[in-house]
Amino acid sequence: MLSGVLSPRSAPSRDPQPARSDAPTRGPGSVRRWMRSPARLITAGTAMILTAGTAALMMPFTRIGEHAPPLVDALFTAASALCVTGLITVDTATYWSPAGQLVIMVLIQIGGLGVMTLSTLLAVLTVRRIGVRTRAAIAQSSAGTLQDAPAIIGRILAISFAVEAVIAAVLVVRYLLDGMSAGTALFRGAFLAVSAFNNAGFALDSDSLIGENSDPFILAPVMVAVVLGGIGFPVIVEMLRRFRTPRRWSLTTKLTLTGTAVLLGAGTVLTLALESSNSATLGSMSWGDRLWNAVFHSVVSRTAGFNAIDTSAMRPESWLGTDVLMMIGGGSGGTAGGMKVTTVMVLLLIIRSELRGDPFVVAFGKRLSRAVHREVITVVGLMGALVAVSTFVVMVLESIPFDRVLFEVTSALSTTGLSTGITADLSPVSKILLVGLMIIGRVGPITLGTALALRRRPLLFEPPKERPTIG
Repeated sequence: MLSGVLSPRSAPSRDPQPARSDAPTRGPGSVRRWMRSPARLITAGTAMILTAGTAALMMPFTRIGEHAPPLVDALFTAASALCVTGLITVDTATYWSPAGQLVIMVLIQIGGLGVMTLSTLLAVLTVRRIGVRTRAAIAQSSAGTLQDAPAIIGRILAISFAVEAVIAAVLVVRYLLDGMSAGTALFRGAFLAVSAFNNAGFALDSDSLIGENSDPFILAPVMVAVVLGGIGFPVIVEMLRRFRTPRRWSLTTKLTLTGTAVLLGAGTVLTLALESSNSATLGSMSWGDRLWNAVFHSVVSRTAGFNAIDTSAMRPESWLGTDVLMMIGGGSGGTAGGMKVTTVMVLLLIIRSELRGDPFVVAFGKRLSRAVHREVITVVGLMGALVAVSTFVVMVLESIPFDRVLFEVTSALSTTGLSTGITADLSPVSKILLVGLMIIGRVGPITLGTALALRRRPLLFEPPKERPTIG
């Protein structure tokens, strides 16, 4: 046997065989290697669904009228729905037929579930690539969400559909009491519930929710859905399982809930202070309605995109405050976008520690690793750079004031969907740029955070230290 294998006669026949055997297997092997990257897999999946959604919206029956929608409008709407943003170039209520609105709702559902599933499963991947001790600590504090993929997906689907069903039921009852037919009330309630829980911001009225800004039975369920979808699946599960023992909550849950409460309160106070004297927004309302709508605006500014007051008529100072809320966004593992509450909370803790001269950063009695510091700075720096560059490009292309362009760019990148009313008037190039920002804002933070957590290259040596002058 050995002599036959090593004989000179058999050697020539073996040389070409690897080349021939590699030819058919190189393709599948390279595809499998390519798909091992989470970033590539997410990007490819997003592109496929976006293409299918755009093609569906270009069908003539999806539009009210005789002609099929233009490619730019179909692409922009599909991207906005899939990225659960809510920016629109055409009126959802009057431009799209019920079939087109159904396509939009399906894309919103896919986008929201996809974000929650991917972010949670990528957290599992991250945990499995770190040390055993750290993995055990995370698994113990993660409300059982890091066990196995089928169980995680099942919980995500169950919680998502349960919340959407309850919110839809409340809205349907309210619409029925207004005299709507059962079919219309059911479709509107389901659409608004799906859009709210997934933080999409699409509505079936031309003025979004301005017509219902004095109806707490509409605003309240929408706000509940937005907050639940925005804080994230792991936080919801942990709160349900450890409701009586908040001291045992994970650091992520504590940071998310604390930051959410502070931001909601700050946004409400800011909106009341700046818009109470503005007759075009809150000034013409009673104080009860002012409070309701200030709270609502604070909630939806964290990447939901509905508006119960005319956003285009707000003061520039309110736009700037809303920009900050939109960039911060919601919780990790949720349907909200932005830099995430935990990122900003950790950044503030780092600043506090540096100002105090502390040797390390502590949050709720837990010390944060240096790797977390670098991840936070990277995410914040990249998001800020994207906003600055994109705002500059749009200002070069369009004759629109800086504050409106900044608001629109921030809304797209943070996947919020609020607008000052300039989206439909943008050139096709600017619209495509916003599409790119929505996609980056939707899948970018997830893949970037995972890549930073997984990319650990041990150094063979430690370079000498030197401290440059700062400030």
